[in-house]
This record gives sequence, structure tokens and C-alpha cells, in this order.
Amino acid sequence: MNGKCYGLVSLLSIMLLAGCIEKSTLTKTSVVAPEAKVEKLASGFKFTEGPASDAQGNIFFTDIPNNRIHKWSLDGKLSTFLENSEGANGLFFVKDGNLLACLGEKGQLVSISSAGSVNVLADYYQGKSFNSPNDLWPHPKGIIYFSDPRYGQRDNLPQDGEHVYCFFYDGQQLKRVINDMVRPNGVIGSRDGKKLYVADHGANKTYSYTIKSDGTLSNKQLFAAEGSDGMTIDSEGNIYLTGEVVSVYDFKGNILETIEVPERPSNVCFGGPDKQTLFITARTSLYSIRMRVKGQ
Repeated sequence: MNGKCYGLVSLLSIMLLAGCIEKSTLTKTSVVAPEAKVEKLASGFKFTEGPASDAQGNIFFTDIPNNRIHKWSLDGKLSTFLENSEGANGLFFVKDGNLLACLGEKGQLVSISSAGSVNVLADYYQGKSFNSPNDLWPHPKGIIYFSDPRYGQRDNLPQDGEHVYCFFYDGQQLKRVINDMVRPNGVIGSRDGKKLYVADHGANKTYSYTIKSDGTLSNKQLFAAEGSDGMTIDSEGNIYLTGEVVSVYDFKGNILETIEVPERPSNVCFGGPDKQTLFITARTSLYSIRMRVKGQ
């Protein structure tokens, strides 16, 4: 074999080896557990949204048109947690065990006890009611960020636009922190409380922000050139957006992979006893898939 042929064979071998390594690396680093598939857990709803995990890993989610909050328990049983939920949409549990909820019909941010009693935290800004609070995320230091878009009828917006707010438990203070979006929707933050990710569903973009000590935001950066309905984050800092599929991005905004669901997904959260199952609300059903990573 002459030198040129030997060099060509060597180059080809290196390329093939690199391909094998790349394929192996991709398989190893997938956020989904090996061989895991999306499975349907429950169906027959009108429009599911807002999945949230309690401390034990049970999943609570909303059926907005039917005005209910449902519970999917660890033993695989479905029950109704709250009737007449006033258009409850986004949900999130806090450390005291209460369930935070955005009530779209009532224009309220509320806290719901385990017994189902509702405490209104915020229902107006500068003397005017909110549009339709949609999604939320509680900061570790007692701040709740929530989006306030308006879907459907839009000729009677109470506010002067569709914005994002933060509510402080201490002092019951309320601030508007984003006022330049078309229609904000999904909201999620990092575990260390330094970053906030907000989807502008109306502009089909998602942005990241630095959270300042007073709760306000700075350093707005384009995170992904797609919007999202609901969002979540995993233990590695990857962000999950929902659109036609569940799209998974690393913390730098690079797309890692997508998870296809039989119905268009609306929201996602991690749950289960080890927080290593991704639960997906998708139109008329609730789905799940086993993951390699855990929720943060």
C-alpha cells in the first residue's frame, strides 16, 4: 500500500471512529432514560395545563375549560383536588406545602392549602385588575414571578398591555418587571435564583434575565428563537420548552434534543418519588416519560 492510500485509509478510520464516539456521546448524554418512551397516563380532559409536583412527587394539573385541578398520585390514581377552580392555569408548590396558582378567569394569583382553601395574594396592579395570570415561578427568597397575558377576547384588557410581575411575600409588595413583550407565557428560574427564563409566546421567542437583589430584572438575552407555553428546568440546568414538541436546551441556549408527544404539549414538570419522571400536559391528556436527569 503506498503512502497516499495509507493516509486515506487512516483518515477514513479516524472519521469513522469520531462518528462512533459522537454517536456514543449523544446516546450517553440524552436527558431521556435509555429505551424510555412517552406513555399516556390519563385522558378525557378538555385542555390540560400547569403540572406541578408536591414534595412527595404527586402531580397536580389543571383542566382549564372544566375548571378543575386534578391530582395524579404516586400509585397511579387520578382524583379531583379542587372543583370550580376559576380557570386555574399555572401551578407551583412552595416549601410550606401550599399550591400557588394563576386563576385566569378571576385575574388572581392565589395560594391554595392542602384542604383546598384559597388565599388571594394579588389581584390588581395600580388599581386595575390583571388580564389573565397564566404561569408562575417562586424564587427561593420568597418572590413569585408570574406572567399576565390575555388569550381569547382582547378588546377589554384591564392593563395597558401584557406583562410580567413579581410579588413579594414579605410586605405584600408587587412590581411589574417586564413590559416589552407581545404576550408573555411560560416562566421558570434557576435553582440558585440568579436567572429567570420567560417565553414571549406572542413573538415566538424565549429570553433569559439576571435577577437582581431587589427582584427586578436586567441583562435581557435571547435564549431561544422559539416561544413556549409552559417550561421547566432539570438538575443539569437544561430548559424544557413546549411547542409542537418538548424542546430541550442547555443553559447556553443550544438545542439538545426534542421529545415528541402524541398531542401538542402545553406544559411540563418533573415529579415522581425521585423527581426523575417528566410529566407532560398535552391538550386532552397527561403523559409521562422516564428521564436520565432529575428536576432541579
